Amino acid sequence: MDILVTGAAGFIGMSVARALLARGDRVVGIDSLNDYYPVALKRDRVALLAREGGDRFAFEQVDFAEDAALDAALAPHAFDRIVHLGAQAGVRYSIDNPRAYVRANLSGHLNLLEVARHHRSGHLVYASSSSVYGGNTEMPFRVEDRVDRPISLYAATKKADELMSETYAHLYRLPQTGLRFFTVYGPWGRPDMAMWIFTQAILEGRPIRVFNHGEMRRDFTYIDDIVAGVIACLDHPPADDGAEKAGGSVSPHAVYNIGNHRSERLGDMIDLIEAACGREAVRDYQPMQPGDVPATYADITAIQRDLGFEPTTTIDVGVPRFVEWYRDYHRLG
Repeated sequence: MDILVTGAAGFIGMSVARALLARGDRVVGIDSLNDYYPVALKRDRVALLAREGGDRFAFEQVDFAEDAALDAALAPHAFDRIVHLGAQAGVRYSIDNPRAYVRANLSGHLNLLEVARHHRSGHLVYASSSSVYGGNTEMPFRVEDRVDRPISLYAATKKADELMSETYAHLYRLPQTGLRFFTVYGPWGRPDMAMWIFTQAILEGRPIRVFNHGEMRRDFTYIDDIVAGVIACLDHPPADDGAEKAGGSVSPHAVYNIGNHRSERLGDMIDLIEAACGREAVRDYQPMQPGDVPATYADITAIQRDLGFEPTTTIDVGVPRFVEWYRDYHRLG
């Protein structure tokens, strides 16, 4: 297949594009290469895709929030399906930089819907987030739960993306699948995520800030499991048959949780990083941050039932793999 991947210089986007290239697909990757975190890491990811993909990989640097620039960048390329993983990520960054989220996550999502409609895409798979569950307290989070009380602008934009996608599925019968990701980690991860921040600080002998006084739980999901789930979704567009899909739509639009289905103590994750680094952390306990939640936990029944998704990587395996990659990438021996 010929597949457009947005956010191809990002953590999940690069990982999905890499897997698609490995199985023989042709990939057009786009990314704005913004400076939300170091651009050098993004360029290294794109360089890896170029090496491994050869002439089956094409890259365009473009901001998909700019519709005219996006259309011009995509004009030379043909593609059958779209994996839209580009976004402005991060809960805390949205508190101080709300307009960045409106541009990338609202205008950008609409632009990709328009691209999918006019290219008659066979399927658009897009990134939502577990953040849409907001302050929900009933665990595990289910796709049937109400998600209309977000506690961060980031979450609000992701819920809005789901609503826009439902509209396009209804009006234009555009097949779509939204994926609510749960705390993705692993090699080539993001520097703004806790696992990277903690590993860097521990190796440099600096204290780590542990929020909510350590009373945090997360459904940590290893990148290889996420990639397997994304590709399974891509290969199985929801049918336009009037039947109710995961998430409640009767249009060709499904929404799934994609997580590890384990809610792990943050302290256990830190313990594993300490063991992999060979030194103890200095833990600086802090109160809860605005916009954050104390726990996440994915009910993945729907994606298991419909697509056979089964995560296999536990944190005691995945965390050491990340630390090993981090050492290698930074040439720390």
